Amino acid sequence: MMNHRHIGIFAAQVALLAICLGVKTSAQATPPTQDSATAPQTDASNASAERPVQLDRVIAIVNGDVLLESDVREELRLAVLQPISVPANQNTQVRAAQRLISRALILRQMREQHQIDYSVTDDEVRKSLDELRAEIPICKKMFCATAEGWQAFLKANDLTQQEVEDRWRQRLEILKFIDARFGTSIRISRQDIQKYYQTTVVPTFEKMKQSSPTLESTAPRIREILLQQQVNSLLRDWLQNLREQGSVQILDPAYGQSTGNSDEDGGGGA
Repeated sequence: MMNHRHIGIFAAQVALLAICLGVKTSAQATPPTQDSATAPQTDASNASAERPVQLDRVIAIVNGDVLLESDVREELRLAVLQPISVPANQNTQVRAAQRLISRALILRQMREQHQIDYSVTDDEVRKSLDELRAEIPICKKMFCATAEGWQAFLKANDLTQQEVEDRWRQRLEILKFIDARFGTSIRISRQDIQKYYQTTVVPTFEKMKQSSPTLESTAPRIREILLQQQVNSLLRDWLQNLREQGSVQILDPAYGQSTGNSDEDGGGGA
């Protein structure tokens, strides 16, 4: 996840780029000794020293925020938290990187529009996570509603409670921002929610041979999904404008194209 540790560190970019390809260390040959027991250890040590050490590398720079390859891997890992599972063929590095870029642009706007409070409380995060634990399809098998099942789920997916809470807090804050900016004129009806529940949620759980959560328990999340679908075109145009106004430097062309004036520090303002 992109965070403040990546902000405003252009001075470190040269160093990071220098290690993009990894480093290969060399070691002096160890003189042979009469102790044959140490010989295999020496050979192993030399072999280890000769292997390239793959370090993190910069994928993109978004308004001064550095996006690392490790951020992309983390985004891929956290996709398991989606209430409706992301298909494996859609959970790609390119898609994950584009989500991170869009998120960085939105977070920048949220910081600039600080006169509006988009924060959420600890209770809101806990309540939303409790709902999530009952909705993730794979969690039905692992009984995530229980403390033991939830811990097993976290361990199986190499997650920590703090990681999940931090991501979910950020997600709720972004949704609050999007709702305030685009959702005021959009109305999601009860019929819309019920239709999505019957045509999407229920079949998803039936396919996994799991009992579906109730409509009441999933209604808030369904509303979020429908809201996102409704504002999708508006959000896409808005994000494109942000990309053009700001500076998105894609250092690896496999992840897309750069936008804005890459020579300007930070692009769309501080």
